[in-house]
Amino acid sequence: MATRKNSTDDPLAPLTLAVGQEDLLLDRAVQQVVAAARAADADTDVRDLASDQLQPGTLAELTSPSLFAERKVVIVRNAQDLAADTVKDVKAYLGTPAEEITLVLLHAGGAKGKGLLDAARKAGAREVACPKTTKPAERLSFVRSEFRTHGRSATPEACQALVDSIGSDLRELASAVSQLIADVEGTIDEAVVGRYYTGRAEASSFTVADRAVEGRAAEALEALRWSLSTGVAPVLITSALAQGVRAIGKLSSARGGRPADLARELGMPPWKIDRVRQQMRGWTPDGVAVALRAVAAADAGVKGGGDDPEYALEKAVVAVARAARSGR
Repeated sequence: MATRKNSTDDPLAPLTLAVGQEDLLLDRAVQQVVAAARAADADTDVRDLASDQLQPGTLAELTSPSLFAERKVVIVRNAQDLAADTVKDVKAYLGTPAEEITLVLLHAGGAKGKGLLDAARKAGAREVACPKTTKPAERLSFVRSEFRTHGRSATPEACQALVDSIGSDLRELASAVSQLIADVEGTIDEAVVGRYYTGRAEASSFTVADRAVEGRAAEALEALRWSLSTGVAPVLITSALAQGVRAIGKLSSARGGRPADLARELGMPPWKIDRVRQQMRGWTPDGVAVALRAVAAADAGVKGGGDDPEYALEKAVVAVARAARSGR
């Protein structure tokens, strides 16, 4: 979620600086300013400009006193790409901002255009951080914040399931939250998210595998039946099961260390190391071997070696779940 970085929290401050590369958060920062301006004056004039549209002299023209003294919002996107002469204009304006005008600069951050970024901060800009979300934990935090913002309750499992199902696009995650709160009353749980979103093949097959390697047989079977009913190919499920069990085996035999070090050693992302560590409780080396044999048998069954692929998958899921509890 976009966060303010200074004590000035007035969207109608003379200058708002939105810094980062997350498009959704940048757009929301702009929308907040525009909404506040139009609440103060319904006739607010909004000018939304790309960096190449702001030429030398353009800002002076846009911010010159109006005959009707109307409120204005001037938005400049990709401010880090402004030409040198235009940057001079903007810096000069920052020293003496016009009344009833709000300037919004969208800047990617980083070294490019840093002089303008520093000048805006020195001028006391209201700053909104819009960082790119690169970690699963950040996306999970975003989803939780979305539910809170709408005054709705969602279980931790539901939030995690939504991130697992939708992926990394914040716009899609925000849209999914909006759909759920519009359609569902009361607390939103994992089952609700499953009905709406885990029909996606990749997410659905890995949900089956996650529940199985955690020893949660009933939930794994429920996820399996849902996956099959929504058309997920059985071979995707056996593949996900195999990956889940192999990850347990790799991590259990690896030497200890930080997630980043283990990630390099095992070829897994650090966030997966943390998840597998939680899943591997109860596993033994014999359990891993039994589970791998069960998954191999199921794989042969769904590829034509058996008469009932669904039964082969159910048998494998139960075997994996039991193996996950063999050391408890």
